[in-house]
Order: sequence, then C-alpha cells, then structure tokens
Amino acid sequence: MHKKLALIMVIIITLALTGCGSTSSTGDGQTTEKIQKVNIATGTTSGAYYPIGNAMAKIWSDKVPGVKASAQSTEASAANMNFLQQKEAEVAFTMANVAVYAYEGQDTFKGRANKDLRGMTFLYPNVTQIVVRKDSGINSLKDLEGKRFAPGATGSGTVTNSKEVLGAYGLNFWETDKSNVKADYVGFTEASELLKNKQVDAANFSGAMPLAAIMDVSNSIDIKLISLEPEMIKEIVTQYPFYYEVVIPKGTYKGQDEEVHTVALANLLLTRADLSEELIYDLTKGIYENLPDLLNAHSITKNIKKEDSNKGMGPLPLHPGSIKYFKEVGVMK
Repeated sequence: MHKKLALIMVIIITLALTGCGSTSSTGDGQTTEKIQKVNIATGTTSGAYYPIGNAMAKIWSDKVPGVKASAQSTEASAANMNFLQQKEAEVAFTMANVAVYAYEGQDTFKGRANKDLRGMTFLYPNVTQIVVRKDSGINSLKDLEGKRFAPGATGSGTVTNSKEVLGAYGLNFWETDKSNVKADYVGFTEASELLKNKQVDAANFSGAMPLAAIMDVSNSIDIKLISLEPEMIKEIVTQYPFYYEVVIPKGTYKGQDEEVHTVALANLLLTRADLSEELIYDLTKGIYENLPDLLNAHSITKNIKKEDSNKGMGPLPLHPGSIKYFKEVGVMK
C-alpha cells in the first residue's frame, strides 16, 4: 500500500513539473531551460513597425535557440514605453524623442522617468509626412489654423511629433483653451479614411517612407505632401536636436511630382535593463545576421546598419548585450 502511494505521489509531482513548463526532458535524463518568451511592442498594422516587428519575431523564433517571440500591434511609441515600464514587453519600437522623454521623465512621462530603458539599436529614419487633399487649398503648415487635423493616435509618438512640428508654427491642437486646430486622434488607417471622406483636412503620417497608409490614400484621391519652410526646419532642429532635415524624393507617392522638404528623427529598438546580457546579445545578433529577412518585410530596413547602432540614442545607454555584439563585430570599442 505504501509503495502504491509513493508511486502515485511520484506521478503527480512529475505531471506538475511537466505542466508548469519550467523544464523539459531531452530523453537522456538531462533537462533544458524553459523557452524565453519575447513580446515585441510595435505599432498599428498600417505602419512600418508592425511588419518589421513580425519579421523580427519570426527570425528570433526560428533562428535564436530557446526564444519564442511574438509581435504585438499597439498605438506605437508612447504606449510602447509604458509596456516596457510595466514589463509587458521585452522589446519595443519607438521614436527617439519619445524614448528620451520616457527615460528622463518629460512631457507625458513627467514624474515617472524610466531609467531602466536600454537601447538595442538604431533602426531607420522616422519621417514627418504631412498629407493633405490636393484640393484643400493648404500649401503650408501655417494654413492648418482652423482646420481639421489627424495628429496621430492617442499614446503614439506621432502625436508628440505633431506637437513639436506644429508648435513651431504657433499651432496648437492639444490644449483646449489654446487650441487653434481641431484634432482627431486616430491611427494611420483611420486617418487615411478620414482624408478620403473629407472628414479631416490634413494628417501626419510620421514613419517610414514609403508608408502603406499614404500609398492607400494616394490610390483613392489626389494628395499633396506639405514641405516645411527652410527657416522652420532650422527652428525645429534648433529647438529639438534629435530632429534633422530630410527630403522625400519626388515620385515616392502617386501624384508627388516634386521633392518634399521635412524633418525626421531616429526610430529605435529598445529593451529593459533587467533582461540578461546573453538574451539581448542573441537577439541583436539575430537581427544583423538576417537583415535580408527584414528587407522582405519593408524596404526601409535597408537603412539598418551596424555602424549606426548608437545613432539617435541621446542619453539612453545601450544594453550590455547589444554592446557585446557591436564590439564583437568591430563597430564599437
């Protein structure tokens, strides 16, 4: 009776250990560590973060032993910084300005600085792309006063970008008592529909170029991308040093027959300080050893270069795992 009871207890304990997923048998009496789940906070499905994040998840799941990664659609940069702080994501895409604000506790992150943010790598330029209907009569951002504008989804870095750029023109959509532009806080997909239906006059599609949402609008209606005046570009870059001037080549979008002068800032891939050096080393290496897979997801990833690894990070320190990889390949001392 005692032997039977002991056998039953062994079976129960074995089943419990198997069910919890903490270890798994290799068949020779040895065990392996549990799979490391990596959640990637990306952006809306019509932006560039999401397809690139999905491609990264596939690379890491297929080619990094012990990792099971997945990409989560989010409202992008600001929301992603919250996911990292709440430990609901291991890796996140973000615009450089939002990353700096989150790290230092500024802007919407006032009073909750997250000093545990760590950089993984620079990705590609995030371009301010203000789109209007061609028949709107809007030729400069100055003409947005009194107009309906889609600055981005609540919790996105696009909203922060819209505040900084429109603010330089004396425009305000975020303070009720000072507002001179009417805002509709929606994501890229919704913004494209509002433009098509004449429910907004302009929208900011801050992201990669070409951007799927802008291509979608241009296939339905005649659009125009607004250039920023040289003196305004200089003012924005002076006030916010993480911006720099960029040109959208003519022909990037249907009906765009001239260059568009605007500003951009870095898109970054961030992680958390509490994650191991080994894991982040493996993930960083996985990106750079499989860049063709990312290029298949979005052409903008051609801008991802090891030599630019620390570009746009500002005060954010790189994670030791990423530093280890960049030193190994000789782009960092």
